[in-house]
Amino acid sequence: MSSVAIGLIAIIILLLMLAVRVPIAFALSAVSVVGMMIIRGPNAAVSVLAEQPYRFIAHWSMSAIPMFLLMGAVAYHAGLTSSLYRAARLWLSALPGGLAVASTAACAMFAAASGSSVATASAMGKIAIPEMLRYKYDAGLATGSVAAAGTLGSLIPPSILMVLYAIFAEVSVSRALLAGVLPGILSAIMFILMITIRCKLNPSLAPRVDEEISWRQRLDVLREIWPLPVLIFAVIGSLYIGVFTATEAAAGGAFMTLVVAAMRGALNWTVVKNSIKEAVYGTATILFIALGGFLLSRFMAVSGLPNYVAHLVDGLNVSGMVVVVGASFVYLILGMFLDSIGIMLLTLPIMLPVLEAAKLDLVWFGVLVIKYLEIGLITPPVGLNVFVIKSVVGKAIPLEVIFKGVMWFIATDIVTLAILIAFPEISLFLPRIMN
Repeated sequence: MSSVAIGLIAIIILLLMLAVRVPIAFALSAVSVVGMMIIRGPNAAVSVLAEQPYRFIAHWSMSAIPMFLLMGAVAYHAGLTSSLYRAARLWLSALPGGLAVASTAACAMFAAASGSSVATASAMGKIAIPEMLRYKYDAGLATGSVAAAGTLGSLIPPSILMVLYAIFAEVSVSRALLAGVLPGILSAIMFILMITIRCKLNPSLAPRVDEEISWRQRLDVLREIWPLPVLIFAVIGSLYIGVFTATEAAAGGAFMTLVVAAMRGALNWTVVKNSIKEAVYGTATILFIALGGFLLSRFMAVSGLPNYVAHLVDGLNVSGMVVVVGASFVYLILGMFLDSIGIMLLTLPIMLPVLEAAKLDLVWFGVLVIKYLEIGLITPPVGLNVFVIKSVVGKAIPLEVIFKGVMWFIATDIVTLAILIAFPEISLFLPRIMN
């Protein structure tokens, strides 16, 4: 049996293992090691296990992950994010569907601090959904807006998924993170436009909130939340002007978050302990999964399957756009059944050589990949963010109502995705002009 055939069989077995909910890290590692043993023998497999994990974990850019996680954990536990929804509500509630619009804006800001879609959906869901239901908002709109806007944490820097993509694609982490800024903002704006138009056409979805809000109230709430936007813009700005690498910007962001929390009197032993515990747990989980993906990429290189697929696509003489459309279908289908990190680490070893053969910009395609994964987070039947929202609302709202609510946002995301594919410069503008 050829090594290419062994690689193909290994991918099929891996998909079956993930389908029956074998832990991602174990499935990726087991398939890779066994496949390596079959192709190169036990000694080669042992050699890979002895050397490659350390080389991967010691990659300098990987240290950005715990720092970004720590930054988000401190911001949350110290209460720096607690006023985000209130601020968005005071400024945006006058719009049609104003509370849903405020939820989207608050989620975007929270996502920029935490880098986690699940954390964003969970935290904002507990605050925003009860408020919307209290004002008789449509249950699907209330839950769908938070579930969908929570996915912005995958694209708006600091994005853990984007850091992992950059490392595996061997592109600049800083450029990849900057590439997500404008698409992330565009995604939030598209959600807001969709909510506003729907509620304008059908006011029963979101009854108007009749309350007098003074400019003093609006300005006072800005004084409560100002540290968070400053921290976010400092991290993104330092990457843009090239003062710091992604790792240095992450460390600086985490340190400044601690300083701001201390200045506000919100830093105590409990906050520090919980933040470090959360960051360590998240880092360990991500690194184990990423290590499995790294071993899979080594195994795929040995099998020759990625190069075989790349030559096959090259021989078909199709355009780069056809490759992107084909990849879109693959990612959108996988997103219906598999975890985000699992999808990315499963597909990249095969997809990257194909993209390089088609001469596509890997930074731009990284934005598309993260967008695919965002859509997967709310796509039935395994939309993780939807189940997070379901755990927040309990029995008050049926699961099918939440899934029905997110369908409008999935459609909006598809339109946004088409715009990003048609106009790559939206993603590449900031990376190209960074110092």
